[in-house]
Amino acid sequence: QVQLVESGGGLVQTGGSLRLSCAASGSIFMINSMGWSRQAPGKQRELVATITSGGSTNYADSVKGRFTISRDNAKNTVYVQMNSLKPEDTAVYYCNAVLQRTPTGYKSVYWGQGTQVTVSS
Repeated sequence: QVQLVESGGGLVQTGGSLRLSCAASGSIFMINSMGWSRQAPGKQRELVATITSGGSTNYADSVKGRFTISRDNAKNTVYVQMNSLKPEDTAVYYCNAVLQRTPTGYKSVYWGQGTQVTVSS
């Protein structure tokens, strides 16, 4: 079994900051990329940021310059620091990990349960 558990969501005012964390646990051989996506009410889930095991990052245009993704490989944990938050950042944020459970196993994507971020105007 593999679990991804997010934490750090909440309510913040426009211009504020939040830091989300997501820890992967269970039967894991290697984690390749990790990332964050979000889904606002009535909208499709969108990719926010990704980070490879080597530390290469990618961001959605809407969060570039405001969000910073990082990871601690020793702890199988990914973070996203969110600054200058806007009401349009309000969504449920999900972390994901592309990982192998065994040395010869396939890479699979696992998702966390989501954490709510609400930015008030």
